[in-house]
Order: sequence, then structure tokens, then C-alpha cells
Amino acid sequence: MKKQTAVEYLFEQLWEAPKDKFTWYTILNKAKEMEKQNLEKFYDHGSLSLLETGHGDTFEKYYNKTFKNK
Repeated sequence: MKKQTAVEYLFEQLWEAPKDKFTWYTILNKAKEMEKQNLEKFYDHGSLSLLETGHGDTFEKYYNKTFKNK
């Protein structure tokens, strides 16, 4: 089975899904979780520079500071 990016997953699911807000919101959250998991892999393997991550933040702290709305 071919791996999908979060964007590919999102497009495929929205294309086939009923056009209601609840379904689309559920699909969007799944795509966000997929993207978070991919970023965590990069973080764990050192692919994100220290300048980008805040010099030693945990992944959760980096992710929340970077992607969560306050």
C-alpha cells in the first residue's frame, strides 16, 4: 500500500465524502493528526533545526507553539 501525505488523504476523503460540515471536520482533523505524526518523525530524527524548534523544546511544546491557535 502506498503511503499518502496528509494533503493527499484530505483530498481523497473530501472528494468521496458527503458534503456536510461534520464529516469534513472529522476528515480535516484526521489529516491534521497525520501531518503532526509526520512532523514528529522529522523532529525525532533531527531533521528540524534547533533554530526552528526553540533550542531543545519537546516535540509537543514545539508543535503547540508553532501550530496551535491561542
